[in-house]
Amino acid sequence: MDEQRLSRRRLLTAGAVIGAVPVVTAAAATLGGSDVPFNEGQANAPLAVDAGSSWTWFTDAEAAFIMAAVARLIPADDLGPGAVEAGVPTFIDRQLAGPYGRGERWYMQGPWSPGLPTQGYQTRLTPAGLYRAAIKAIDAAVVRESRGGSFAKLAVADQDAFLQRLEKGDVALDGLDAKAFFAQLLQNTMEGFWSDPIYGGNKDMAGWKLIGFPGARYDNTEFVAKHGDKYPLPPVGINGRVEWIRS
Repeated sequence: MDEQRLSRRRLLTAGAVIGAVPVVTAAAATLGGSDVPFNEGQANAPLAVDAGSSWTWFTDAEAAFIMAAVARLIPADDLGPGAVEAGVPTFIDRQLAGPYGRGERWYMQGPWSPGLPTQGYQTRLTPAGLYRAAIKAIDAAVVRESRGGSFAKLAVADQDAFLQRLEKGDVALDGLDAKAFFAQLLQNTMEGFWSDPIYGGNKDMAGWKLIGFPGARYDNTEFVAKHGDKYPLPPVGINGRVEWIRS
């Protein structure tokens, strides 16, 4: 038998020996890979985003669009901070600069037939490429319609109206699917607002506090059966609670 494989019989035999930690560890090690046996804080640890630095991927013009657009998708109100205050632009910028933006784990080859709504992302552009092309086309459409120099410079009411047209697919974007880009932008905005703060968004866990989400707390068993009750504890992220990670 291949020594790098762990058979069901060997696993059951190792686990049946109560207290035989060295046996279990040795058996698990035959699975191969640097992540087994697991070491706390060392296996596949996510890299924290430096939210205080400048833009990594966006140009200044693109950043201006994102700041204006996400501010209208999730605006600040009496319930709490909006997308801008929660760091969503930073989240999207870092995502587009990394493997997600490059579509590294996606199938990005042809054929390029029109897809169905149930088939998900269909464009031949990577997410980063879609953002770059769409933002340029949106600002060009604003100029073409004689409404201003760019989307970011429009009045708030005009920004809302333009985003509504994007959502319906009623804006010509030089061959791009306006409706698909709006869906992508909205999806990434929500991801940034509710993701773990380690990725640059959800600053001070504003999104989690808004919906009462406990975050990455290790044990919530005592609250599982308390349906309808407000969760009484502060949320916890991968790096801990807000008050723990501030200097």
